[in-house]
Amino acid sequence: MKKSQIKNTKWISEVIFLCGVLILWQLLYVLGVDILSLWKPYAMPSPAGVLKSLCALLSDMSLLTAVGYSLLRGISGYMISIVTGCFLGFLMNHFPYLRQNLRPVVMGIQTLPSVCWVPFSILWFGLTQQAIIFVVIMGSAFSIAIAADNAIRNVPVIYKKAALTMGADSKQIYREIILPASLPELISGLKQGWSFAWRALMSGEVMTTCIGLGQTLIEGRNLADINQVMLVMIVIVLIGILIDQIIFSKLERHVYQKRGL
Repeated sequence: MKKSQIKNTKWISEVIFLCGVLILWQLLYVLGVDILSLWKPYAMPSPAGVLKSLCALLSDMSLLTAVGYSLLRGISGYMISIVTGCFLGFLMNHFPYLRQNLRPVVMGIQTLPSVCWVPFSILWFGLTQQAIIFVVIMGSAFSIAIAADNAIRNVPVIYKKAALTMGADSKQIYREIILPASLPELISGLKQGWSFAWRALMSGEVMTTCIGLGQTLIEGRNLADINQVMLVMIVIVLIGILIDQIIFSKLERHVYQKRGL
């Protein structure tokens, strides 16, 4: 079977599965709300209600505006996290003293939920864009630092010894040996860092008054509109999936194909 036929078959299978989930969801809503009265209509979302909320939010462009602002903040904070995290990971790997003493601190901070940084960000920056970006950075930079340190440490020592034997200096070893060899694992760490950044972004937006998906989610809660809440959650998930498929999955495939894997 050709690759195009396999892709088409996979795509059709996914569409059928999603349609089945939507049909089952609507049947559960009708059964639980309209027939058995197990749930109140305002407490149970339905596909039809979510679609209605989607049309309402698209009509005044509020959903697209929220998506744009959230992506801008998320990408900005994530870019800063990459620079900060990779630099910190390089320092921990290069200096044994920092690896021994700083790495446990970084790992401890990385386990801290992103929402814990929201009070700090509000006190330091107020209810501003900078407060949200700060939460994104603190939520993902330490994860990227650990991933970068692990990626460099997992490069086989024989590669470095072979390069030294051939007369390579420290800069050449990092540029020509360590970075290419650690790239596959580093990309996986960056993908995980993005997931942390995206979740941290929602934590920051929920707690502030800036336009974004988090604030749209809170608006749905304040209006007791469960369908709007569900819609925003679906949009958040879809954006995460799209970014993974469009950027990270393609990047991983390119790196592995280049290495013959």
